[in-house]
Amino acid sequence: MADFLGMMKQAAQLQSKMQAMQEELGNLEVEGISGGGLVAVRMTAKMEVKGVTIDPSLMKAEEREVLEDLLVTAHNDARRKAETAAMEKMQALTGGLGLPPGLGLT
Repeated sequence: MADFLGMMKQAAQLQSKMQAMQEELGNLEVEGISGGGLVAVRMTAKMEVKGVTIDPSLMKAEEREVLEDLLVTAHNDARRKAETAAMEKMQALTGGLGLPPGLGLT
């Protein structure tokens, strides 16, 4: 019975830590860059885009397709960084709990 109560306490602590981590991920920002810095996309680790920066040299009608491609590339770069940051936070949170792999927590 003591083991069960200990597990329940651990689960409650994990839930509390998960909620705190979700808040932290909402505040953690990453930046994806493309075109050697001509386009940048800033987003949270919860995948919410916060801003886009475009170099004025790309603001020409004939550069529209290049700009569109650079925006997609910068967004994907930011998304990968956000996913990595979220995964690192999750691993830091669950690493010491001895959870078996495959629970979708790491």
